[in-house]
Amino acid sequence: MFQFLLEGEAANNAGGSWFTWVSLILLIVVFYFLIIRPQRKQEKDAAAMRNALEVGDEITTIGGIIGEIVSMKDETITIETSKAGTKIRFLKSAVRSVDVSAASKRAPTPENTENK
Repeated sequence: MFQFLLEGEAANNAGGSWFTWVSLILLIVVFYFLIIRPQRKQEKDAAAMRNALEVGDEITTIGGIIGEIVSMKDETITIETSKAGTKIRFLKSAVRSVDVSAASKRAPTPENTENK
């Protein structure tokens, strides 16, 4: 089926060999920039987000559970998911996103700082 490729390689072995190596290296470089590098950046961003978690942050877990962080230990967090006080403990790696950070809750809003 691919006999023409083999015949061309045999006829032009010296010229085809370098082309094969250049093509292979080019494929690896393209693979790195299109797949591996963006994935590493996403992992780095996720790790930075998880390391910046603090008590009071409202988060969403990878399972879709939304709650506010009430305590933290080394690799675990405890979130409160309702006004009734339901608390669930998760690994930090289960946090998908921070919806509202504790710092933004403490920051004064223009409505609160207006002079009356």
